[in-house]
Amino acid sequence: MITPNFSTIFPEPKPLIGMIHVQALPGTPKNRLSVKELAAQAVKEAKTLSTGGMQAIMLENMHDVPYLNREVGHEIVAALSRIAAEVRAVTDRPLGLQILAGANQAALAVAQSAELQFIRAEGFVFGHLADEGFIQSDAGELLRFRKNIGAEHIHIFTDIKKKHSSHAMTADVSLPDTVEAAEFFLSDGVIITGPHTGKPVDQQELVDVYASAKLPVLVGSGVNPEGLPLIFDQADAFIVGSYFKQAGKWQNEPDPQRLQALLQVRTDLLK
Repeated sequence: MITPNFSTIFPEPKPLIGMIHVQALPGTPKNRLSVKELAAQAVKEAKTLSTGGMQAIMLENMHDVPYLNREVGHEIVAALSRIAAEVRAVTDRPLGLQILAGANQAALAVAQSAELQFIRAEGFVFGHLADEGFIQSDAGELLRFRKNIGAEHIHIFTDIKKKHSSHAMTADVSLPDTVEAAEFFLSDGVIITGPHTGKPVDQQELVDVYASAKLPVLVGSGVNPEGLPLIFDQADAFIVGSYFKQAGKWQNEPDPQRLQALLQVRTDLLK
């Protein structure tokens, strides 16, 4: 369900949100670049996405493997603040951020400093077991932190039964019931994913969620030209991280031809 605030952030209907997977940040095992070089690469990709027609952009530290659980360190926050600010300076597209793994308060702080419009938060309601260990729900602490730093204008879109995770403890809680809990705990929108990065969502689950949700519903994995028509009417926005990259791999730079192919499908579906 589209809300007035959602439409303010995303004035275009059914936006595609293109991912910039920032190269490995300082202090992480795979880091090879300076913060200046990291920012330059992110700016380059942001320009490609903006001029190519992507409706929105989101940054993520996906190269920082293995991820830390919630607490990522001051060096990560500092680096991402600079990188996000430099990206903000070259595009007027809606801009968001996710900091893995589950560093939601850090993401809010970066978003506030760099004038971003939204963050993607995992572990908002119901704890789950992830690669990084147990992720406890943090809605109460996160929304109080947002209030305390004056960042209530920044939307928090929350993953529901997140990919790459075990949800055996909440197997008796349906996906629509989990969405209802997120609504009650004041989420600004829910994100539905497949089981892994690049894997499509379960179409019937998406239909069930979209029919009952009172919040915007975003699809967070597996979006491609073949699959987009199948889910276009059951979601309000689509986060794309793999398809439009070279060879369809999230680790690579954007491929303008793949980007245009995906955008053309969206244009055709809106007619």
